Formats: sequence, C-alpha cells, structure tokens
Amino acid sequence: MIDKELLDILACPKCKGDLKLKEERLICLNCRQYYLIKDGIPIMLIDEAKDLEEDFEGN
Repeated sequence: MIDKELLDILACPKCKGDLKLKEERLICLNCRQYYLIKDGIPIMLIDEAKDLEEDFEGN
C-alpha cells in the first residue's frame, strides 16, 4: 500500500498529471496508462507503463 503523503507528491512521469491509486496500480487518466506497484514500490518508468484500454480488452 502506498502512503497518502507519497501519493500526493507522485505524478505521472510522462505527462506530470495526477495519479489515482486502485488496487496495486497508479493510474493516469490523462495518458490512459497505469504503473504497477511491486512489493510496495511504485514502478514509475515510462517504458514499464501499461495501457488501460489494452488491459481491459484483454480481460
């Protein structure tokens, strides 16, 4: 789980927009991408971002 203080200062590395926490993901609604959280650490690398649309189409 991400601490609220950390969530408040984190921004999307691609567009610098706000991120929303949902389960083990940080979601950027501007870019329509999300970043995984592994072992409590957000993986905030643009190359590691996943596309929201592809994720929902695959499920």
